[in-house]
Amino acid sequence: MTHNFHPTMLREYDIRGIVGDTLSDKDATAIGRSFATMIRRAGGKSVAVGYDGRLSSPMLADALVAGINAAGVDALNVGLGPTPMLYYAASTEDVDGGIQITGSHNPPDYNGFKMVFQGRPFFGADIQRIGEMAAAGDWDAGEGTSQSIDIVDAYVDRLVEGFAGGAFRIGWDAGNGAAGTVIEKLTARLPGEHHLLFTDIDGHFPNHHPDPTEEKNLADLRKLVAEKSLDFGVAFDGDGDRIGAIDGEGRVIWGDQLLQIYAAAVLQDHPGATVIADVKASQALFDRVVELGGQPLMWKTGHSLIKAKMKETGSPLAGEMSGHIFFADRYYGYDDAPYAAVRLIEAATKLGQSVTELRGGMAPMVNTPEMRFQVDESRKFAIVDEVLDRLAASGAEVDRTDGARVLTDDGWWLLRASNTQDVLVARAEAKDEAALTRLLAAIDEQLALSGIVRGPQAAH
Repeated sequence: MTHNFHPTMLREYDIRGIVGDTLSDKDATAIGRSFATMIRRAGGKSVAVGYDGRLSSPMLADALVAGINAAGVDALNVGLGPTPMLYYAASTEDVDGGIQITGSHNPPDYNGFKMVFQGRPFFGADIQRIGEMAAAGDWDAGEGTSQSIDIVDAYVDRLVEGFAGGAFRIGWDAGNGAAGTVIEKLTARLPGEHHLLFTDIDGHFPNHHPDPTEEKNLADLRKLVAEKSLDFGVAFDGDGDRIGAIDGEGRVIWGDQLLQIYAAAVLQDHPGATVIADVKASQALFDRVVELGGQPLMWKTGHSLIKAKMKETGSPLAGEMSGHIFFADRYYGYDDAPYAAVRLIEAATKLGQSVTELRGGMAPMVNTPEMRFQVDESRKFAIVDEVLDRLAASGAEVDRTDGARVLTDDGWWLLRASNTQDVLVARAEAKDEAALTRLLAAIDEQLALSGIVRGPQAAH
């Protein structure tokens, strides 16, 4: 017996497809069987399974468990909840790995799988191996057991363990995503006053798309914070592993700005520690970490890559522009947005300033949001290589950690290939609008030389 996946499904950090088109229950069963075979051959016996609030998730969970059991491995089903709750189960229960069924922030008809293998991130070549084993039918056979447990309350207990924050008035927007129930239980345990939006878990996402990195999705939260004069607001993506935030004045606090706040608090307890951020993060963050006495480390974009780098360097804190925030300080080192919200309350308390004051004290920068250019999948890495070759010939100052990040007197610009989509991603940051215009012209020039024309984009 063998199985072949649709070629678009096996991605760098996870497995993802369109239900009924590129993704079916048969795929879920094959994923379960391949993953469980790998676990078994590494000496493991059991795998935790969780799923998000998408309409297709329970069906895919049943099929996944069937595949895990068919390889002779036991399944521990922790049920409906955010991805970090599955990570929590994989870190604390007697299991050898975990799989979360989630479409994250993708449209409602998407779904997918995020995995952890014996305590480490599972990505890249690991995910390709799932496909190779399925295509060859290279599977163990056996009869595993399936058991369901409820860990929501234990997870919430862990989120507030040792809590050392004050009382604030906070808005919370769960976006009808998988973190809704957790947010209800969490806020009931925290001091202060809490106003909740869209905590009903609904795979139709009737209020707004659950992606807090898109400013339009923060409109309801912004309105709530303004109407009730709240101290700040937090929002979550579809599977609860990414956080968004606004201050009391409605200003967005982007992922790299949140990291500045967290770093100021964490570096008090871990002087000189390494703080990791991805290549899309502001230079202001890296400069601030130095100012705070820490060691900034710029690394590749991707939650699995960042987690692996944290383990390697012993970093207590890392984050991405996209709102993945990772705490190894007093926590497990994975991206957990409800926990990041708790730590924001703690950081403001520890630093003795409101979130609005902390946001207002940051160096003003003029920058673009992420700009995305559709390109042919077969061309995306080649274009970046062409750009790097031309930059090398011109003597430009380039960081090659992940694509091309070019430092100039005006600021910096970035061009990299997405690992998850057939797009190029660009970003630029400058000291003023005139400088930003020059940086965007440099990006346009490089794209044009490789046959890509940039459409109009807004800066923020």
